[in-house]
Amino acid sequence: MRIAYDTKRFSAETLETIRQANQILVDYEQQGYDLTLRQLYYQFVSRDLIPNNERSYKRLGSIVNDARLAGRIDWDHIVDRTRNVRSITHWDDPANIIEATARSFKVSLWEQQNDYVEVWIEKDALVGVITRVCNELDVPYFSCRGYTSQSEMWAASQRLLTPIIDGKNVTVLHLGDHDPSGIDMTRDIEDRLRLFISSDYARHKIKQEPGFKELSSMNREATIGQWITEALDRFEVRRIALTMAQITEYDPPPNPAKLSDSRSAGYVEEYGYESWELDALPPDVLSALVREHVEGLIEEDAWEAAREREEDGQRLLRLASERWTEIVKDLNGDAP
Repeated sequence: MRIAYDTKRFSAETLETIRQANQILVDYEQQGYDLTLRQLYYQFVSRDLIPNNERSYKRLGSIVNDARLAGRIDWDHIVDRTRNVRSITHWDDPANIIEATARSFKVSLWEQQNDYVEVWIEKDALVGVITRVCNELDVPYFSCRGYTSQSEMWAASQRLLTPIIDGKNVTVLHLGDHDPSGIDMTRDIEDRLRLFISSDYARHKIKQEPGFKELSSMNREATIGQWITEALDRFEVRRIALTMAQITEYDPPPNPAKLSDSRSAGYVEEYGYESWELDALPPDVLSALVREHVEGLIEEDAWEAAREREEDGQRLLRLASERWTEIVKDLNGDAP
């Protein structure tokens, strides 16, 4: 909605920028996406409407801020995904919560699958872009916020270890900036998860094999090596964005590589002096990338069977909501 809180006068040039912003924002709103200011900025840059520099970003931010206050840009079209209020949900009638439960009732669509998948994205501000597709495909998703903390990485390894023990293949799909740190983050995720998973899988197997202690030292070492290989053969970290192939295809606006980054020397040697932010890819492109890689791991028959169980459960809950008055009478002993 557009609400004016202040009266502001804009130049003809600024009004044209506001018109362009609204055109972009409405286009994405019709596709089901809202944008952060950073994403809107990259849409301006990719259309050659403004140069790609910090001054342009600050100027656009100032214009957008004033335009929203003046009621010229919809407040709902630009979001801050890093700050959210949390509260308890309330209900006026038990029938309403049963109806809501019917909508939210889900079975695990991956329980009978041969694979387990998670989506990890570098920036918290981009989580909203992948939320819809991840929820639709019943895939856990996670904001790394740069380099993931050791505590969170260990917790993730314990979560991923369970499906590996159950014999599933585990894939982490990673999306990050194409810059010295963003590229290195994929390596860091893989290295640390492999360390935790391989060690803990071997410990699990030792507990499950009562005869392990009776093996010779050489045989114990060989057996542990086999177990580690077994675990890591089922585990993959796959970087799905940003890649040089995507940069060539979509031509997002570049930024200078951060030479102050300790990893810049190796990056510059391989890729040159330009870097690219994940935010520069349109939201629909990021969503489509996630969908493509997740759907490639789905076994259709088991998927459809799980969907049918889910729909049946939702149907029963909706029926209970519709007949709530009868159920209350029965519970209170008022039924004939």
